[in-house]
Amino acid sequence: MRESETGHGPKIGILTSGGDAQGMNAAVRAVVRTALVIGATPMAIQEGWQGAVDNSIRELSWSDVSSILNQGGTIIGTARSQEFREKEGRLAAAENLINHGIDKLVVIGGDGSLTGTDCFRNEWSELLSELVAAGRITQAQADAHPFLAVVGLVGSIDNDLVGSDMTIGADSALHRIVDAIDALSSTAASHQRTFVVEVMGRHCGYLALMSAVAGGCDYVLIPERPPVDDWEEDMCRALTAGREAGRRESIVLVAEGACSADGERIDAHQVAAVLKERMDVDARVTILGHVQRGGTPSAYDRWMPTVLGYAAVQTVLEQEPGEPAVILGVRHNRIARLDLVTAVAQTRNIATLIEEKNFEEAVAARGRSFTEMLRINAMLSEPPSASHARLRNKRIAILHAGGLAPGMNTAARAAVRLGIARGFTMVGVIGGFPGLINGQVEELRWDDVEGWAFSGGAELGTRRTEPSLEEFYAISRSIETQEIDGLLIIGGINAYMSAHAMVKERDRYPAFRIPIVLVPASIDNNLPGSELSIGADTAINNAVWALDRIKESAAASRRCFVAETMGRRCGYLSFMSGLAAGAELVYLHEDGVNLAQIARDADLMRAAFEAGRRLFLVVRNEGVSDLYSMDFMARAFEEEGGGLYDVRQTAIGHLQQGGSPTPFDRLLATRLVSHALDEICRDIDDGNADAAYVGMAANTLSTRPIDRMLDDFDIANRRPKEQWWRGLTPAAQVVSLPGTLEAHPIPTMDA
Repeated sequence: MRESETGHGPKIGILTSGGDAQGMNAAVRAVVRTALVIGATPMAIQEGWQGAVDNSIRELSWSDVSSILNQGGTIIGTARSQEFREKEGRLAAAENLINHGIDKLVVIGGDGSLTGTDCFRNEWSELLSELVAAGRITQAQADAHPFLAVVGLVGSIDNDLVGSDMTIGADSALHRIVDAIDALSSTAASHQRTFVVEVMGRHCGYLALMSAVAGGCDYVLIPERPPVDDWEEDMCRALTAGREAGRRESIVLVAEGACSADGERIDAHQVAAVLKERMDVDARVTILGHVQRGGTPSAYDRWMPTVLGYAAVQTVLEQEPGEPAVILGVRHNRIARLDLVTAVAQTRNIATLIEEKNFEEAVAARGRSFTEMLRINAMLSEPPSASHARLRNKRIAILHAGGLAPGMNTAARAAVRLGIARGFTMVGVIGGFPGLINGQVEELRWDDVEGWAFSGGAELGTRRTEPSLEEFYAISRSIETQEIDGLLIIGGINAYMSAHAMVKERDRYPAFRIPIVLVPASIDNNLPGSELSIGADTAINNAVWALDRIKESAAASRRCFVAETMGRRCGYLSFMSGLAAGAELVYLHEDGVNLAQIARDADLMRAAFEAGRRLFLVVRNEGVSDLYSMDFMARAFEEEGGGLYDVRQTAIGHLQQGGSPTPFDRLLATRLVSHALDEICRDIDDGNADAAYVGMAANTLSTRPIDRMLDDFDIANRRPKEQWWRGLTPAAQVVSLPGTLEAHPIPTMDA
């Protein structure tokens, strides 16, 4: 299939409706290209449902959706259509769809758009009958399209859909908010100022709550959990306590739908007025507004909508008459199929619960992680008081080991503050296991970790060094000398192998018989027991940032770029970066590579440039092959090009380890550390000395014993034997190059 070709099979309408959200373009691109590969014809309904009313409908080709992954908004436009709300408008929309042969729709929008779509779907037969009676369409046309198949994808920065972990645009909106909080924190600290920041979200406090945790805010007001009784006094008390604990700045985050326990709306200016009246503080108000919707989508809001769009085409083509309309969402990083009517009704019910002041039910409806984050945020933001006396009288050491992972500082900060809240004395080991051997251990107070939430690097330092058996005696002596009662190790595979070796030597070294818990932190995302590691999301975003700029450079001329990412022999970073950046080819160690494949891919590349392509991006994992290096691949591709294009190569390198951690990595670090401390608490309270590693699998926090660590781990390649992201491979291949593969289903679960 040449890139200029279009489809000739069943026609699938694509529209984006309601408020725009970053990542809509990724979904549109995936729908178009998957439809073309399957043999369907993708049709853009421009400007949302208004385009259906106005007959603004056109066919899309492969190249129409090229180079749009990094663009915010939606290239096919969106609008809130008043005409579509009226019967005559829906008649016009049905007439135009019939005249274009469209009876299958993929609708990307919020709950209002999807509700309107379902109403239109239910009226379809009635509308066609009226159109036939009025002579606007023929009976044959109506008979050819007896029912309307609909699949919805939720594009909403609010992340308010019940039944889906994330909605398109929410992660990017978090990026905008947290970036703003980070920027405001530095200027606020310089002047010892207070800022009141208002964020979007309507009746959903997700953005405000998660931003408060990720940004280290002092106080947050959300619709689902208003402060009891006198919120003004509660807020002033919290801010005063923070200043007394050593904070130089105060940041209050207000969700746009925030309310008091009495149901009265609270806005940012009202909060600032209270601070002036009760604390004599001139608070600066910052309303972030629509900046939260705009700009380049995050890596997650590129690869996730791509997978959703891929699955949406297959789902809409499989729908039969009488089946309910469905929404495709995300559960545990898998595609989840939701009943459209039920999901929208449950989502809207939360707003009703808030209006009725049933706040506990509203919080519960948001899900387990939302409830957990409310509890964690209270402990993180509240300085220790007399009630936090060292109830357990135990010293817990925090140690980093392995390669640097963005988010290590966030994890250490969370460990210190959550540990103190649990009655522990928290100490930090400087410089990994070598630091522990040398006795470089310092007590960490609550205010010592102020500002660590958004700091890259690792303030405690980290080393890849795995202690030898000969060094275990020195480690055991240091544990005894420093009176360490528990060990929280945050790091990568070196940390895991070191802890595993320590546990095996417990009979020889009694000092090792303390609670030991491992927290996964590695940009490679190659650790056992956890589908996601701290730092991996930041590394993907860093890699995608670099690949975007590489593509801009390549597009200026006819050029192929071969880019190499880190990850050793685990392909997660390469695969996700390639999927999010729109790479044409991705080479992974898991798949292997040989000379015949390189030759076939060189032929594909040449054919693509002959068809008019201006750039071609190849992403390879640094450990893909011991024989076929990046330089070899680049030279082979250039030689086979015969001068049609040139080839450049670049290793993205340690750029992937740097920068401030993304909101996701901050939240993941906080959740994992909280769970790890819960395990240590239980062990100490019960008199146990378990050694375990924590992780997140299927969006559930879990704990497993260290002595079983290697059961599901490929030790030779240092990666898990089963990797969840491998199930996404078909989607990446289909949307990358035209005509290369057939579209195969990807795992989908019923929610």
